[in-house]
Amino acid sequence: MPIRAILTDIEGTTSSVSFVYDVLFPYARQHLPAYLRAHADEPEVVAQLAAVRREAGEPGADLERVIAILLAWMDADRKVTPLKALQGMVWREGYRAGEIRGHVYPDAVAALHAWKQQGLGLYVYSSGSVQAQRLIFGCSEAGDLTPLFSGYFDTEVGHKRDPAAYRRILGEIGHAPDEVLFLSDVVEELDAAREAGLQTCGLAREGGELSGHRTVSGFDKVGLDADQGSPSADRQAR
Repeated sequence: MPIRAILTDIEGTTSSVSFVYDVLFPYARQHLPAYLRAHADEPEVVAQLAAVRREAGEPGADLERVIAILLAWMDADRKVTPLKALQGMVWREGYRAGEIRGHVYPDAVAALHAWKQQGLGLYVYSSGSVQAQRLIFGCSEAGDLTPLFSGYFDTEVGHKRDPAAYRRILGEIGHAPDEVLFLSDVVEELDAAREAGLQTCGLAREGGELSGHRTVSGFDKVGLDADQGSPSADRQAR
């Protein structure tokens, strides 16, 4: 079955892990407390603060306690939806101020443009919020890449290691499972996508192999003609 859509991860796949951990996360940790104190009464923030209290099991937590919870979650790299949403709001301020520019690998930029021209549907699935996804591509070093994408998905559809999340995405984008190629640098995510019926290709930019999945070193090595769901001799292209 020919590939008709690409679903891609961000961290370690389209963008460097170092950008996320050395730029985005420290920026959010530094600016989140002041941002929440300044915007705590705004509806979008109020909703996420309430979600933090529910997730933490502390319905009576005041703002300073919520901030402490969020900072602890950040230090533990928790994939918690309200945390990701609030981080996205802080990053939005940083992008708007020109203090942050999104990193996207040049090979990813070129391939995404080529696939779009070929008529493929392009989608993003990341543990970062949809807002954060739009920012990294919309304010990237390569310019605004958001016109390339037809949709974005975050943990609202489920955990990235849960096959059910990929089935929900398929329901949203309207493609048969074997028409969609999922790109990621995490074996467990690739395993979950394959269990849901998607074709898979692993990205190992520093070399190596993602066990059980065809593995390449960059987007320029991702071929769309052969079956993407099983290991392939294409590894030699790395």
